Amino acid sequence: MTSESAHHSLYKTAFALSIFSIVYNIGEGFLSTYLGFEGDTLTLFGFGLDSFIEAISAIGIAHMVIRMMQKPDSNRDDFEITALKITGYSFYALCFVLAIMCVQKIISHENPTTTFWGIVISSISIIIMLATIYWKTELGKKLNSSALIADANCAKVCVYMSVVLLASSLLYHFFHVPYIDIAGTVGIIYFSFREGKECFDKAKGIHCCEHEH
Repeated sequence: MTSESAHHSLYKTAFALSIFSIVYNIGEGFLSTYLGFEGDTLTLFGFGLDSFIEAISAIGIAHMVIRMMQKPDSNRDDFEITALKITGYSFYALCFVLAIMCVQKIISHENPTTTFWGIVISSISIIIMLATIYWKTELGKKLNSSALIADANCAKVCVYMSVVLLASSLLYHFFHVPYIDIAGTVGIIYFSFREGKECFDKAKGIHCCEHEH
């Protein structure tokens, strides 16, 4: 296999990973929002809404991979910049909505009926995301693509969100810690705001995530 054909094959794998991310996040979004609503678990519900936004981001990444496959040295185009801005505004909107819901939960003194599904979904998400990050990082190294490596590093935030969901779900499921679901939601808000800011920085051409560990 020639160097050019090998690179093309690696880009096809990166594109397949992007498509997987889109499908996975949409599925995770529907499941998390439904089970979060049914179990009155705001952290899981917010996690699900975040997954839908991650799917939008993954569409932009898929487009980026196609662009790099065709023109490896090209810069972000208008589609990617627009996708970044839409994703950024979506993250900020999510922060606003979840903040209002947190206040409503505190005022009404509502607690989850179950956080079992938060434990299940977050555990699966952590495993899948870590595997995806590793694979994307390896592809980025083989292709000498800082953009793919940066995307893998940015995806670590999704792992952090999953850890927040897992921790809050475990603490409530086993110990019924009061307001832990609210605390978990605040964690989702923090990371969503951080992702929103990174989207707008990227749209402005500011490099993000490359050196994140």
